Amino acid sequence: MPHEVHAVVAAKQGAPVELQTILVPDPGPGEVLVAVQACGVCHTDLHYRDGAINDAFPFLLGHEAAGVIEEVGPGVTGLVPGDYVVLAWRAPCGNCRSCRRGRPWYCFDSRNAAQPMTMLDGTELTAALGIGAFAEKTLVAAGQAVKVDPNARPEAAGLIGCGVMAGYGAAVHTGGVGSGDTVAVIGCGGVGNAAIAGASIAGARRVIAVDIDDRKLDGATRFGATDTVNSRGTDPVEAVRALTGGHGADVVIDAVGRPETYRQAFSMRDLAGTLVQVGVPDPDMRIDLPLIDLFSRGGALKSSWYGDCLPSRDFPVLIDRYLSGRLDLDGFVTETIALDEVESAFDKMRDGRVLRSVVVL
Repeated sequence: MPHEVHAVVAAKQGAPVELQTILVPDPGPGEVLVAVQACGVCHTDLHYRDGAINDAFPFLLGHEAAGVIEEVGPGVTGLVPGDYVVLAWRAPCGNCRSCRRGRPWYCFDSRNAAQPMTMLDGTELTAALGIGAFAEKTLVAAGQAVKVDPNARPEAAGLIGCGVMAGYGAAVHTGGVGSGDTVAVIGCGGVGNAAIAGASIAGARRVIAVDIDDRKLDGATRFGATDTVNSRGTDPVEAVRALTGGHGADVVIDAVGRPETYRQAFSMRDLAGTLVQVGVPDPDMRIDLPLIDLFSRGGALKSSWYGDCLPSRDFPVLIDRYLSGRLDLDGFVTETIALDEVESAFDKMRDGRVLRSVVVL
């Protein structure tokens, strides 16, 4: 029998989200039903609400979640009811050309639940990033549910399902930050601070936080920033060079995703340095760089997809680091809210007043 649950739905582009009753099917083959305990409010949810991802309305929002397995479908192995899990929006298929080449973190055919969740009238919902976790229960592919240590509180644990993993992985996996490196991170929101934390844990000797908000820069020091640059009144490229012996940083991470920040990141690298873009740009944004500069500066220009992570490998590691005190996931949780407060959380996000609002169920 389908489960009637309360959930946050974006019914049409740009309209305020609504708390509605939806139907969640029992799990079919390869699927699991998850009782959601907490879910972070991510910028991607706002992008869905505003129609910046696609126009497949209505959307069931929420994807940065932790919860408990309630039921498993036929053929599911490795998961049983009662398991504590973090949900991942990438679940490698094992069969696509990327998985077969040993690069499952780039899987081109990621798994999602086959059955749709629906409105009471049968209208199919599009689950944000294949999860839809602003709901009391959600249906996902078994590969999207990653078992982690149940001692991690769900408000913190769920954040590694998206923003924390994206930023941390941008530094550690995509950027390859290592012991003794210098790193600059542009944008000190949730993803940027996670990149700062990842760089610090990886052994960077200097981690420079760049933002236009002094409050965010003060917060970045909590996650491991050794230096801060307010780029509202200072040339960030010159400031980063001054902090790195005149050379520039070994790795620069653009956690904003705008043409101006990308150009800054490109120029504040050392020769043969690495630029990692993890901030998501709007579809109409463009960048124009002299080809001779691309050639002469050398190095690598990379995009980071979900921190190039393998959830089954990386989620448990990040949770272990949290429980040992090495990764401050609690520091990302600005406030906890109810399901009916998601729209107001979007307003706080736009204003830069929160790192993460987290829905607790």
